[in-house]
Amino acid sequence: MTDDLARRARRILLANWRRGFTVPAQGLYPHQWSWDSAFIALGLRHLSAVRAQRELESLFGAQWPDGRVPQIVFNPAVPANAYFPGPDFWGPGARLASTGLVTSGLVQPPLHALAAWKVHRADPVTSRRRGFLRRLYPKLQRWHDYLFDRRDLAGDGLVCVIHPWESGLDNSPAWDEPLGRVAPVAPATFVRRDLGHAGAGERPTDLDYGRYVRLAADYRDAGFVDTLGGSAFAVEDPLTNALLAVGETALAAMAGELGTDPAPHRERAASLTNSLVARLYDPAEGTFFARDAHTKSLLRQRTVGGLVPLVVPGLPVVEELLKTARGEHFRLGELSPVPSYDLTSADFEPARYWRGPAWFNTGWLIWHGLRTHGHDQLAGRLGEGMLDAIRLAGFREYVDPLTGAGHGSDDFSWTAAVAIDLLEVPAADGRTA
Repeated sequence: MTDDLARRARRILLANWRRGFTVPAQGLYPHQWSWDSAFIALGLRHLSAVRAQRELESLFGAQWPDGRVPQIVFNPAVPANAYFPGPDFWGPGARLASTGLVTSGLVQPPLHALAAWKVHRADPVTSRRRGFLRRLYPKLQRWHDYLFDRRDLAGDGLVCVIHPWESGLDNSPAWDEPLGRVAPVAPATFVRRDLGHAGAGERPTDLDYGRYVRLAADYRDAGFVDTLGGSAFAVEDPLTNALLAVGETALAAMAGELGTDPAPHRERAASLTNSLVARLYDPAEGTFFARDAHTKSLLRQRTVGGLVPLVVPGLPVVEELLKTARGEHFRLGELSPVPSYDLTSADFEPARYWRGPAWFNTGWLIWHGLRTHGHDQLAGRLGEGMLDAIRLAGFREYVDPLTGAGHGSDDFSWTAAVAIDLLEVPAADGRTA
């Protein structure tokens, strides 16, 4: 069964490969997505070190002059209307003069440095021969510099997302309050391609989508300038900041490999970790919450994003966070993968995108965090549970955490990549960046 699961996962990644990058899934997602490619590289490293390296090199080939790594890199071989919002929506400001590529103007969570370091470690001989880290390291530095310098909108040491799509947890209930202040565009002004691939009950509502389009259009029309006053939605997200801290730890390891000073990266990681705990952690609730940069108030919905800081090395509240994760709200150790939203909440929806379903990428992050902090037995149960969920539902985009029923796209690339990684990673690998 294990061999069959690995073969099926490999076939999916091969089928979704597009001359230098991997699409998340055929149909709804015909382009390259930023944090998808980071997860995909984690699986590809076990199949082909070169292909895993190319996955990340392709994405960073679309890096903007200001350092941002775009949420989407549009495939010019795909019709412009195959996905909305497509390349025509983003306008000339999102076309790269150096390559002619068109991208989204938004970003996604910074998992890339951790992925790049793990890809290097999978085959350091090939990595050094190709100059993989030597070429990618300065690009990763510029990407992190953009986040630290341009996205600390509140000036308190934490990075903001300025659109729900940037969080990776697109329609999470955590965003309802700040999103509610955004006037939606009329549904008649855009065509939702996603509903041609999944039922309306599995996707964000038209009202939410209208708000997403409004925020994206306003950001585009403002020239993609990052300011608190110009961002109707500005949220300090624990998942994004946790991955940035982990990324700085990975950059420190890369600096050591390349013979440069790792200390600045370690200092950044420590400072960001301190800010994350000081501002987004609630000791009474034992979890992290997102924070509205406009109102300075915590957004008190319990989501999987509040558990993801488990990935941060040296996190001082690991045991408290694990107690919350294992409690009634998420039932870690009992359900696999981890629900995206509080199981006890009245508005929990087990099939609607990030409002309840369990996802394999966030499950992998918690699995990695458990191993980082030496909770190998619990990590083993989570990993086996995720593999069992894939055996039951197939390589689906997400699953009902209570029944295991599959939802969203099928043959999903990061689900396949996570499965390969869970099957292949040796016991000690997760304890370091």
